[in-house]
Amino acid sequence: MNISMGSPPIQILGIADTGSDLTWTQCKPCDECYYQKPPMFDPIKSSSYNNLTCDSKFCHALSSNERACLQDQNICEYTYTYGDQSVTEGFLATEKFSLSPGHSHTLVFGCGHDNEGTFDEAGSGIIGIGGGVLSLISQLGSSINGQFAYCLVPTVTETSSSNITSKITFGSDSVISGSCVVTTPLVEKDPATYYYVTLEAITVGNKRLDYYNNSSKNDCVHSNIHPGNMIVDSGTTLTFLNSGIFNRVLSILEEAIDAEPVKDPEGLFKFCFRDKKGVDLPVVIAHFTGADLKLQPLNTFAQVQDGLVCFTMMPSEDLAIFGNLSQMNFVVAYDLEKKSVSFLPTDCTKY
Repeated sequence: MNISMGSPPIQILGIADTGSDLTWTQCKPCDECYYQKPPMFDPIKSSSYNNLTCDSKFCHALSSNERACLQDQNICEYTYTYGDQSVTEGFLATEKFSLSPGHSHTLVFGCGHDNEGTFDEAGSGIIGIGGGVLSLISQLGSSINGQFAYCLVPTVTETSSSNITSKITFGSDSVISGSCVVTTPLVEKDPATYYYVTLEAITVGNKRLDYYNNSSKNDCVHSNIHPGNMIVDSGTTLTFLNSGIFNRVLSILEEAIDAEPVKDPEGLFKFCFRDKKGVDLPVVIAHFTGADLKLQPLNTFAQVQDGLVCFTMMPSEDLAIFGNLSQMNFVVAYDLEKKSVSFLPTDCTKY
């Protein structure tokens, strides 16, 4: 998402991430930084930039192993690590941000002077839109009525046309309606960063598979569905399922797809095949509580090499994640006051 920050303002492009809270951008001087295409923010040139002190409530919103204090200057330092071990380090500060023309907010963010990992060179950092205290959503608070939405364009579109990008909206602009909208409750759990939903079943083709959290098919309690068994995460690429249901999904896919399975040369994906004749791919439906989400092949399969197509869901013994490939070409609208998330199938290139 594009936002402007600072006085005078500069444009930055950040990756909107529902799975994290901290908003940060790379800042000069950058000791260990990844290459970024946009101009880098220089706090010295902004009259509205202010470092936060070590005793500020936002500094203490970080866990004890995420914060430190530059004692001689009483400046709050942060170290923020992601699931793939990418990390950003720098100072917690306040700055003037403008999310839309004529509307500015003074927000807490991380001024990152040491940022390493799998960050996108097209962007300046991460926009944390999780549910925790530090997130952009929590800081905007009543000004957006706890409402925001995004529409993720297919990755092929994003790489082929620099003029077409994913969109994010806040407040009343993010409300969606109509007969095609499906809505599922958000489940309150810790940590508050994550947006938890309940996946009840998955349909592959014409076969419905009830979801359960145990990896063994024969466990007598496998029919128990735990509320909040999955998070919706725009910052994670793939979708991760409990290994029990993943293995059953994989078994049905192998029967349904008329192509010889091949191993992924990179060793990442569990099911791949050579698409030599335009193979028919089954529709996958994710059955959330109160919301049946019909996923198209672009949400569940990806061409990873010329002619090599792979299934983009993966097994996990940890938290199940509804990743951003599964969310492409949907408006995903959150209403934190109503504690719900809604989905609307949409051509996001035209949203």
